[in-house]
Amino acid sequence: MLKSFWFWIFIIFIGIQFVPVNVPLNITTSKNYEIKAPKEVLKTLKRACYDCHSNKIELPWYDKIAPASWYVKNHIINGRKVVNFSEWESYTPEKQLKVLKKLAESIIIRMPLPSYLWLHQEAKLSNEDKKNLKNWAEKLKDTAK
Repeated sequence: MLKSFWFWIFIIFIGIQFVPVNVPLNITTSKNYEIKAPKEVLKTLKRACYDCHSNKIELPWYDKIAPASWYVKNHIINGRKVVNFSEWESYTPEKQLKVLKKLAESIIIRMPLPSYLWLHQEAKLSNEDKKNLKNWAEKLKDTAK
């Protein structure tokens, strides 16, 4: 009975590996659309945000194994919908302002996602990172009004 259970779990696991998740990972976009930010801010964004919020994704080893691949690619799709730093300059001023209004809160409360940080400790934002990003967002928000 137990052997049969594990056999079917194994068969299902192998079967789900063939379910495709089609997410364009590295999309070529104009450098002109890339977000313009101070060097330190850009460095932090690339380290902590770009894997879900840009067109330049560096996928981990586990992204090839379902169901983890579904989870990762779902985060990329949703992350890009919220903000895509590779296309920032193509956003309307209204959309940029909308994102900037939520950015400070997102950084402090929920970003990067705790589930992402389990395997990406380098993406953890220090208090100084959060302060720099918040100040930068506030300054941009003031100039966008």
